Amino acid sequence: MTFNLLHSDTRPKARAGLLKTDHGLIETPIFMPVGTVGSVKAVHQHELEGDIGAQIILGNTYHLYLRPGLEVLEKAGGLHRFIGWNRPMLTDSGGYQVYS
Repeated sequence: MTFNLLHSDTRPKARAGLLKTDHGLIETPIFMPVGTVGSVKAVHQHELEGDIGAQIILGNTYHLYLRPGLEVLEKAGGLHRFIGWNRPMLTDSGGYQVYS
């Protein structure tokens, strides 16, 4: 994974960049739809890719662990294959849910 800074402005300390991952490029800053258990609710995959132009989606590790579970995800060949998403994905630690 690499990050290239494309533009910065010192006054508001804003910056824009390009994050390169094994699953594709992500232009930053970015809006990241949340797909807690691997699915962004009320939005079809073709809408995420075409209409919304989502470059990345967020999943929650703890919720994925609970449902559908590790065995299901492993049999599917991983989360990307399980949900049919070929673009980048970010999963968080799920620590907040574990301790709350």
